[in-house]
Amino acid sequence: MFDWLANVVTYQWLGLEPGTHAGEAVHFFIQDTTKIFFLLVVVIYVMGLLRALLSPERVRDYVRGKPKWLARLMAIVLGAITPFCSCSSVPLFIGFVEAGIPLGVTFSFLIASPMINEVAVVILLGILGWKLTVLYVLAGLTVAWFGGIIMEWFRPARWVEDYVWKIHMGETPQVEMDTSLRGRHEFALREVKEILGRIWKWVIIGIAVGALFHGYVPQEWVVKNLGGEGHWWSVPLAVLLGIPLYSNATGVIPVAEAMLNKGVPIGTTLALMMSIAALSLPEMLILRKVIRWPALAIYAGVLGVAFTLVGWGFNALGA
Repeated sequence: MFDWLANVVTYQWLGLEPGTHAGEAVHFFIQDTTKIFFLLVVVIYVMGLLRALLSPERVRDYVRGKPKWLARLMAIVLGAITPFCSCSSVPLFIGFVEAGIPLGVTFSFLIASPMINEVAVVILLGILGWKLTVLYVLAGLTVAWFGGIIMEWFRPARWVEDYVWKIHMGETPQVEMDTSLRGRHEFALREVKEILGRIWKWVIIGIAVGALFHGYVPQEWVVKNLGGEGHWWSVPLAVLLGIPLYSNATGVIPVAEAMLNKGVPIGTTLALMMSIAALSLPEMLILRKVIRWPALAIYAGVLGVAFTLVGWGFNALGA
């Protein structure tokens, strides 16, 4: 359906020629825009119905008081299935500290939350197929697990801003959720409006970049510079390129699709996706409100190294 619509708009209504740079770019943009936003609306609404009882406070309470390995596992899983992006990191971090949850566990949650979510997983399946979806999720879970452990080695509690420790629990009253069918429906609609309102421009930008990349960047250049044999530097370069960009796991999918279509290896593509989703400069600035520069530098370094190793590993395996 989406391909048919893109064909009609691109080649019949706009009169562009198949195989031309403009035709390929516009076709890619229209097809991905319609497909991704359709999936976004459907998946966000359905998950909103199921998520009506889940709040950041409940996430915190689920993790509190558990053995560290179980708390870390729960934090990562909850981070993967909850809609919290980097914008939510400050109140979540404070809430986790209030609850006495180890900072290493908190960092595992902060890594998993922006990188992996059910919306991105569904769109990855629809756009890029099950193989890259499984690889991306497994890589994200692994980085979140070991990244939190490594952060704990550096004793990051000494770099948490003083005001975080001074916040007392119970100051903010929790709002009771309407669990009726109508209440959940209204909550799901609000989720669609809120999440789409927050990410639509980044999704459009991601699709536009992917379309330009798909239509105008010669495949020979891409293969030579990013996909050639022995180009060990292509993975760390992809990680560095992701830092100044800002998007979420959903918005970067069209860029990844265009890169794969041009012959960029999966490992290099995964490294860029993870860097944009979890290591972007805006997220670092948000986290700076909670932790000081030494902890922030270690956090960025741990993720940068982890993403590079993931990319090299998948490229070496020829996945």
